[in-house]
Amino acid sequence: MSFRSLTPSSLAPPFARYAHGVAVEAGQRLVRTSGQLAMAKDGTIPDGAEAQAALIFESIDAILAEGGLRREHICHISAFVTAREHMASYMKARDAFLADVPVLPASTLIIVSGFTKPEFLVEIEVMAAG
Repeated sequence: MSFRSLTPSSLAPPFARYAHGVAVEAGQRLVRTSGQLAMAKDGTIPDGAEAQAALIFESIDAILAEGGLRREHICHISAFVTAREHMASYMKARDAFLADVPVLPASTLIIVSGFTKPEFLVEIEVMAAG
Protein backbone atom coordinates (compact mmCIF):
# COMPACT_ATOMS: atom_id res chain seq x y z
CA MET A 1 0.00 0.00 0.00
CA SER A 2 1.30 3.47 -0.85
CA PHE A 3 0.01 5.06 2.35
CA ARG A 4 -0.96 4.30 5.93
CA SER A 5 -3.63 5.53 8.32
CA LEU A 6 -2.54 7.74 11.19
CA THR A 7 -4.65 7.27 14.31
CA PRO A 8 -2.50 8.10 17.35
CA SER A 9 -3.44 6.26 20.55
CA SER A 10 -3.21 9.59 22.40
CA LEU A 11 -6.36 10.82 20.58
CA ALA A 12 -9.98 9.80 20.91
CA PRO A 13 -10.85 7.37 18.11
CA PRO A 14 -12.51 8.73 14.95
CA PHE A 15 -16.31 9.09 15.08
CA ALA A 16 -16.84 6.71 12.17
CA ARG A 17 -15.05 4.65 9.50
CA TYR A 18 -12.09 6.94 8.72
CA ALA A 19 -8.59 7.75 10.01
CA HIS A 20 -7.43 10.95 11.70
CA GLY A 21 -4.71 11.31 9.06
CA VAL A 22 -2.92 9.50 6.24
CA ALA A 23 0.78 9.37 5.36
CA VAL A 24 1.46 9.02 1.61
CA GLU A 25 4.82 7.67 0.44
CA ALA A 26 6.87 9.93 -1.84
CA GLY A 27 6.75 9.27 -5.56
CA GLN A 28 3.12 8.13 -5.74
CA ARG A 29 0.72 9.01 -8.53
CA LEU A 30 -1.87 11.46 -7.23
CA VAL A 31 -5.46 11.78 -8.43
CA ARG A 32 -7.63 14.62 -7.09
CA THR A 33 -11.27 14.79 -8.12
CA SER A 34 -13.44 17.82 -8.43
CA GLY A 35 -16.48 17.87 -6.18
CA GLN A 36 -18.91 15.34 -7.61
CA LEU A 37 -22.68 15.83 -7.54
CA ALA A 38 -25.33 13.15 -7.96
CA MET A 39 -26.34 13.53 -11.59
CA ALA A 40 -26.66 10.36 -13.65
CA LYS A 41 -25.48 10.33 -17.26
CA ASP A 42 -29.11 10.78 -18.38
CA GLY A 43 -29.40 13.93 -16.25
CA THR A 44 -31.54 12.45 -13.47
CA ILE A 45 -30.84 13.18 -9.81
CA PRO A 46 -31.70 10.47 -7.27
CA ASP A 47 -33.89 11.25 -4.27
CA GLY A 48 -32.29 11.17 -0.84
CA ALA A 49 -28.78 11.66 0.48
CA GLU A 50 -27.86 7.97 0.60
CA ALA A 51 -28.85 7.35 -3.03
CA GLN A 52 -27.05 10.52 -4.10
CA ALA A 53 -23.88 9.56 -2.22
CA ALA A 54 -23.97 6.04 -3.70
CA LEU A 55 -24.18 7.49 -7.24
CA ILE A 56 -21.37 9.92 -6.47
CA PHE A 57 -19.16 7.10 -5.21
CA GLU A 58 -19.84 5.23 -8.49
CA SER A 59 -18.66 8.33 -10.35
CA ILE A 60 -15.57 8.51 -8.16
CA ASP A 61 -14.78 4.85 -8.95
CA ALA A 62 -14.93 5.73 -12.68
CA ILE A 63 -12.69 8.80 -12.27
CA LEU A 64 -10.14 6.84 -10.25
CA ALA A 65 -10.12 4.04 -12.84
CA GLU A 66 -9.48 6.61 -15.58
CA GLY A 67 -6.45 7.71 -13.54
CA GLY A 68 -5.24 4.13 -12.98
CA LEU A 69 -6.30 3.95 -9.33
CA ARG A 70 -9.06 2.30 -7.25
CA ARG A 71 -11.04 3.16 -4.12
CA GLU A 72 -8.41 1.50 -1.90
CA HIS A 73 -6.02 4.25 -3.06
CA ILE A 74 -8.18 7.03 -1.56
CA CYS A 75 -6.25 8.88 1.14
CA HIS A 76 -8.80 11.65 1.82
CA ILE A 77 -12.54 12.19 1.35
CA SER A 78 -14.20 15.59 1.66
CA ALA A 79 -17.98 15.50 1.75
CA PHE A 80 -20.55 18.25 1.97
CA VAL A 81 -24.23 17.83 2.90
CA THR A 82 -26.97 20.46 2.95
CA ALA A 83 -28.38 19.57 6.38
CA ARG A 84 -27.45 17.71 9.55
CA GLU A 85 -30.21 15.15 8.89
CA HIS A 86 -28.33 14.00 5.73
CA MET A 87 -25.14 13.10 7.62
CA ALA A 88 -26.20 9.57 8.67
CA SER A 89 -27.40 8.67 5.16
CA TYR A 90 -24.18 9.97 3.62
CA MET A 91 -22.10 8.06 6.19
CA LYS A 92 -24.02 4.84 5.46
CA ALA A 93 -23.16 5.14 1.74
CA ARG A 94 -19.54 6.06 2.55
CA ASP A 95 -19.15 3.10 4.90
CA ALA A 96 -20.54 0.72 2.25
CA PHE A 97 -18.14 2.22 -0.32
CA LEU A 98 -15.19 1.70 2.06
CA ALA A 99 -16.32 -1.71 3.40
CA ASP A 100 -13.48 -3.69 1.76
CA VAL A 101 -10.83 -0.96 1.83
CA PRO A 102 -7.89 -2.16 3.96
CA VAL A 103 -6.44 1.27 4.89
CA LEU A 104 -9.04 3.86 5.87
CA PRO A 105 -8.69 7.38 4.45
CA ALA A 106 -8.87 10.63 6.34
CA SER A 107 -12.29 12.23 6.04
CA THR A 108 -13.99 15.61 6.38
CA LEU A 109 -17.77 16.14 6.50
CA ILE A 110 -19.16 19.67 6.33
CA ILE A 111 -22.71 21.06 6.37
CA VAL A 112 -23.24 23.71 3.68
CA SER A 113 -26.15 25.94 2.69
CA GLY A 114 -26.63 24.42 -0.76
CA PHE A 115 -25.33 23.56 -4.22
CA THR A 116 -26.03 24.66 -7.81
CA LYS A 117 -29.44 22.92 -7.87
CA PRO A 118 -31.71 22.61 -4.83
CA GLU A 119 -32.17 18.87 -5.54
CA PHE A 120 -28.52 18.19 -4.73
CA LEU A 121 -28.03 17.13 -1.10
CA VAL A 122 -24.45 15.80 -1.19
CA GLU A 123 -21.15 16.67 -2.87
CA ILE A 124 -18.01 14.53 -2.52
CA GLU A 125 -14.39 14.96 -3.60
CA VAL A 126 -11.46 12.64 -3.00
CA MET A 127 -7.69 12.52 -3.18
CA ALA A 128 -6.09 9.19 -4.07
CA ALA A 129 -2.46 8.09 -4.28
CA GLY A 130 -0.95 4.91 -5.59
